[in-house]
Amino acid sequence: MFFIFFLVLNVFSQDKGKAVPFKKIIATIEKQHKVSFNYTEDNISGLQLNPPKKSLTLDEKLQYLTEKTNLSFENIENQFINIYKNETEVPLICGYVFSNDTKKPIENANVNLLNKTQVSTDSNGYFEFKKDSKSTLLVSHVGFITKKIVVNNSSFKNCLHITLESEITELQEIKANAILASGISKSPDGSFEIKPKKFGILPGLIEPDALQTMQQIPGVNSLDESVSSINVRGGTHDQNLFLWNGIRMFQTGHFFGLISVFNPNLAHTISIYKNGSSAFYGESVSSVVAISSTPETIEKNTFSAGINMINADVYAKYNLSKKSSIEISARKSITDFVETPTYKEYFNKVFQNTTITDFSEKQNINYRSDKKFNFYDATLKYTHKIGAKDQIVLDLITIKDNLEVFQSATVYNMNKSENNVLRQQNYGGNLSWKRNWNNYNTTKINVYNSAYELLANQKTTIGDQIVIQENTVNNNGINLENHHIINSRFSFSDGYQFNEIGVANLEQVTNPDFYRKVKDVLKTHALILEGKYNDTLSRIYFKAGARLNYIEKFKKYNIEPRIQFNYGINKSLNLELLAELKSQNSQQIIDLQKDYFGIEKRRWIVSNNSTIPIQRSKQVSLNLFYKKNNWLLDIENFYKKVSGIITSSQGFQNQLEFVRMTGDYEVFGTEMLVQKKMNHFLTWLSYTYNHNNYYFSNFEPPSFPNNFEVMHTVSWAGIYEKNNFKIALGTKWSSGRPKTSPDFSQINLSDPVLVYNKPNNTNVHIFSQVNISSTYKWETTNGIQYKLGLSILNILNRKNEISEYYRVSSLTNSIEEVETFSLQRTPNMSFRVSF
Repeated sequence: MFFIFFLVLNVFSQDKGKAVPFKKIIATIEKQHKVSFNYTEDNISGLQLNPPKKSLTLDEKLQYLTEKTNLSFENIENQFINIYKNETEVPLICGYVFSNDTKKPIENANVNLLNKTQVSTDSNGYFEFKKDSKSTLLVSHVGFITKKIVVNNSSFKNCLHITLESEITELQEIKANAILASGISKSPDGSFEIKPKKFGILPGLIEPDALQTMQQIPGVNSLDESVSSINVRGGTHDQNLFLWNGIRMFQTGHFFGLISVFNPNLAHTISIYKNGSSAFYGESVSSVVAISSTPETIEKNTFSAGINMINADVYAKYNLSKKSSIEISARKSITDFVETPTYKEYFNKVFQNTTITDFSEKQNINYRSDKKFNFYDATLKYTHKIGAKDQIVLDLITIKDNLEVFQSATVYNMNKSENNVLRQQNYGGNLSWKRNWNNYNTTKINVYNSAYELLANQKTTIGDQIVIQENTVNNNGINLENHHIINSRFSFSDGYQFNEIGVANLEQVTNPDFYRKVKDVLKTHALILEGKYNDTLSRIYFKAGARLNYIEKFKKYNIEPRIQFNYGINKSLNLELLAELKSQNSQQIIDLQKDYFGIEKRRWIVSNNSTIPIQRSKQVSLNLFYKKNNWLLDIENFYKKVSGIITSSQGFQNQLEFVRMTGDYEVFGTEMLVQKKMNHFLTWLSYTYNHNNYYFSNFEPPSFPNNFEVMHTVSWAGIYEKNNFKIALGTKWSSGRPKTSPDFSQINLSDPVLVYNKPNNTNVHIFSQVNISSTYKWETTNGIQYKLGLSILNILNRKNEISEYYRVSSLTNSIEEVETFSLQRTPNMSFRVSF
């Protein structure tokens, strides 16, 4: 009886309750059922009635309102409800306008009816007007292609659903102007972006090697042809930040620098910042190289395998389900099985003027040398989507190089032998979680670790001595990133980063006994805030951010602002301004040139905030970028200063080799690229000017040329691509790097002791090299792809000197000149199969 009474009471209150305005009733329904009503004020003006019960469904409420009023209600997918008067004499045309790309409503779209009537869409993309006898609509909006629609007699019964296509003129223009080669482009933030899977070809390269490719970019160079000695605008290699899926890599080269450790067939996107990098990148005073192997879209199952004259590799991707996949790659040297001409040239280049080749001390004696060298790298990626909003990604990487050399000889009836072992390896892992809270907010958290080891073990028969040297780095941290989209033009990001780096250096000698081990740990916290404004209509791109670092051990704060500004003066000409302040707490130094057999003689250390200061850099650059009619011109002027460097990090082999001082270097220059595309042919010419000087206040003279100064560099390439055939020919010319000559006027030749002129008072000879490469790809009817590649480095077999220093020979008691040369003519072939 209670429930019957309650039900009757509710019905009575519905029919006999106080009447309220109709507009208030539909507002309550909109809030409760998350729908939107579309109507004209004339249809509901002055209308009042008793509201329907809240417990009714949406359809029941609409039925109730239909019965109580002279209105009709059209429910469109429980999202939009149109209100009409039943006695309408002239039918209405209504519709919704959506973006074909985002599926979102387009507000303020113009709907014209043969220039007689014009209306605009509301926030829901809705419009309506009275139907004419001949109704033709023109629907337009800035940034979309205008659409023409002819309304037939049945169109007024239901609302139209109109989708507009985005204008893609700008995208086509960017695609037509690849930089240096297909698959390489320049982003609005000033970075160079490489897509290895779309990569064309460059002279001397048959695979999209990330670190070899970046050396084609003006301002990026390697003085000794090594990917482990990449210099960006005068900086040392360790001043660059190399990231693989968020993991900092401390080893970047196989074969002690001649081959990149990053599998060229694995990466999906490589971003290279010479200046103006995001505030989310720390620990670098020079460039940033961020490599990602995460695909932008879901890819099908693939497998490929390849071999060249140095290594063989396999790659596989398998979709475990619709929401999870696994990706693996492995690469190993073939030097265990065969010594190819390529391997021999690489070996001669790497080991010249090291303790390995100096074993016989250039005496005319017979000695035996057994060499074993190999390397490998492997990666694993696992991705899993949880629901529609969450994704987990696990990345693992392992890299290892191993060298064993046994040498023996009989000198003056004495047996002399050495057993040398050199190992270099880097392991890394990253676990990330990403959540899309909605279309406007995203959060990403990742935890990572990177472990590096360099070990040298030398055993000699004379003196029965064992020498062990070891350098280890353990780096781990947590990154938190939040990204927020405010509107189509403005977005901002914030985050927190914790980084811990521990570095240990060990030296152990027997007979006489000596032992030293030093370990240092630094913990850093960083808060990041970054905002971006991107207006494609006014052609303005502006990104500004700041990074606040706190180093626990030193109790020091420092702030690092970053700016990226790009303005399109017109459709062909862009002006770009980049600026940044950055810092770095770790670096590589050389104590003795014969450490680690003189092969990989650099070892990692961390700052102590006194004798080893924190390195800091400031850089600004102004760029003009012009592209029209398949012409491209890129001119960039820059200024860069790095303070807090130490002499042992610069690789001096003159009077500063054993001097420990801190100082700065300052570099300014110009980088220019001219490019022209003609059908299937692409050609470009680049020029780089660098003026780079050291400043050490406690040395006389305090200022002199930088060891890594290459004042003039000119490169040219001609590339032809048609269908599946590609060929590239190119040359590189650069002025020689600085060297310090002895002052023979002050040297007693009978008992010589080295006395030098001013540091870096002269230069080595000019470097000149011509390279060629070609690839051909074909596919069988069953979908299997084959690719054949051929390259030749230094076609003319020019003997290029890349470094020179002096020493006193113990055999001849005289001063001798020690020269190091680049690769001689080096061929390479590759073959790859994919399906």
